[in-house]
Amino acid sequence: MHTAIKVENLGKKYTITHNKQHEYTFRGAATQRFRRIFQPGQFSMEKTEEFWALKDVSFEVQQGDRVGIIGHNGAGKSTTLKILSRITEPTKGTIRIKGRIASLLEVGTGFHPELTGRENIFLNGTILGMRRTEIQRKFDEIVAFSEVEKFLDTPVKRYSSGMFVRLAFAVAAHLEPEILIVDEVLAVGDMNFQNKCLGKMEDVSKNEGRTVLFVSHNMGTIRRLCNQGILLKGGHVQIAGDINAVAGEYLKPIEGLEKKIDIFKSQAYGILGCDVFTVDNSGPYGKEAISFNREIFADQKIGFRFYVRISDRMRGKMSLGGYVKDVGGNALGTTFSDYYGTKFSMVNDEVMEIRVVNEGIHLSPGRYAFYPAMFCNNEKAKSLVDSVRFDILPSDIFGFGHSDFQGQGPVVWNAKWEQVEVKNYSLG
Repeated sequence: MHTAIKVENLGKKYTITHNKQHEYTFRGAATQRFRRIFQPGQFSMEKTEEFWALKDVSFEVQQGDRVGIIGHNGAGKSTTLKILSRITEPTKGTIRIKGRIASLLEVGTGFHPELTGRENIFLNGTILGMRRTEIQRKFDEIVAFSEVEKFLDTPVKRYSSGMFVRLAFAVAAHLEPEILIVDEVLAVGDMNFQNKCLGKMEDVSKNEGRTVLFVSHNMGTIRRLCNQGILLKGGHVQIAGDINAVAGEYLKPIEGLEKKIDIFKSQAYGILGCDVFTVDNSGPYGKEAISFNREIFADQKIGFRFYVRISDRMRGKMSLGGYVKDVGGNALGTTFSDYYGTKFSMVNDEVMEIRVVNEGIHLSPGRYAFYPAMFCNNEKAKSLVDSVRFDILPSDIFGFGHSDFQGQGPVVWNAKWEQVEVKNYSLG
């Protein structure tokens, strides 16, 4: 096995221009130009600053590795892939690549909108350095995978984004590049096509020895596909190595919630803070292990912790809980402590931590938000937290090998099934 990609001290600098007082009307633009000419020393319109999207990034990728590049928005993931794909030039550093690269970074990359799907297959193959006979040998396989045979002779500018991605991925994956680079673009496709793409990337890497670089915010997908990972933070490599270690670093608890609570201890009452956590029966000696993160596998129990402070006037009947909503704002469920007759031993002016764990239904994969709420004597108390957003990732919920619940509703019942013997029953 040899090194497919070697990056040393890679840096990418951009110059950002801040326009202090830009006018979009003709009169305003003419006035500004007049002032620049006759009052050049008193009228400074623009200010520039340097921004390093990447700085001193170094890593190696071995042939056949499936590498997940992860990090929060603005970490430098897409910039790294664009430099490796030769779409943009680095400011400094060296890159050594062994083999042909096929990239799928955004919808329509490498496609000519005026050409048909058929013509773009041959165009992309030529760009990759393949002969016409090689492209023809793979042509039927590409078309079958993309599922756009009916529109093959239609200009791709008339394709939907989903059709565009299906054909673009099929071309990139089947024209035998040594290195395949894929950004978040697969999220455009439906779940079935995403699973087909992931299966193809696993196949070309494990069985054909090709290298895959994959960017995604979905840790379930990253862990399924990749064996290696690179975590970028602020344009630097924070950690690189085994994907489980890298993903674990990315999913570390959100730090500083307790410190933020200190700010409100002397002045605020009600819900001071709220966060989401998961519960696994994987702790030492069979005890439940708790971890705080915002990405949760569908088979895990979900819990929420509250930091609460009450005053004298909040004494009496108190209820703490909240509502779970989907991305469309639709309420999916609720829980409040008084539903179960739960009471708390609250002390005036002290911050208390209270937790609740969902022991019932499971949420299907998707993005959700929990809106905490507190009622004292039937009046809503103040909450300094608007909502807590979290993602549910696909996983095997009940141990039967079924992990794809998308499109089947937001919740999965934890149900008990039984067959009952029928006696003395008549249809007529």
